[in-house]
Amino acid sequence: MNEHMSTYLNDHLAGSVAGIEIAKHLEENAVDADIRSALARVRADIEADQDELTALAKRLGVEQSGIRKAAAWIGEKAAELKLRFDDPSGGEFRTYEALEALSLGIEGKRCLWLALQSVSEDDPRIRKTDLKELQRRAELQRASVEDLRLRTARRSFHGE
Repeated sequence: MNEHMSTYLNDHLAGSVAGIEIAKHLEENAVDADIRSALARVRADIEADQDELTALAKRLGVEQSGIRKAAAWIGEKAAELKLRFDDPSGGEFRTYEALEALSLGIEGKRCLWLALQSVSEDDPRIRKTDLKELQRRAELQRASVEDLRLRTARRSFHGE
């Protein structure tokens, strides 16, 4: 296994840890039941994607990096502190920034699936993963989070 592939997959596994934590935090703090439900679906999808990535890494013989996962968890906690500093009241702006981070993470995951699709011809172990379905799911996740992000932007920036 190429060392770069191992690093790349471990980076995305670590990112999934942070994404799940952000989604969970947003879900727990959502005041609206519809938003909470949408975030629960996104979190469940991210967890399922993490399982797919873990299975792929295992097929490829990639050893998971506990250090990277721990660093991602710590990084997410540091980001949470930054958000608390930006909006000590725990208001819409904090939610907006967390949704933006989640949206960008989902886009990074979509890029992961695209990159793996481009190299899958060279490795039958990668072709066992339904990368097109994972790309589609990432697009749906991103659309859902983007809708929430933009609605929150209106409330955060204009007090709607």
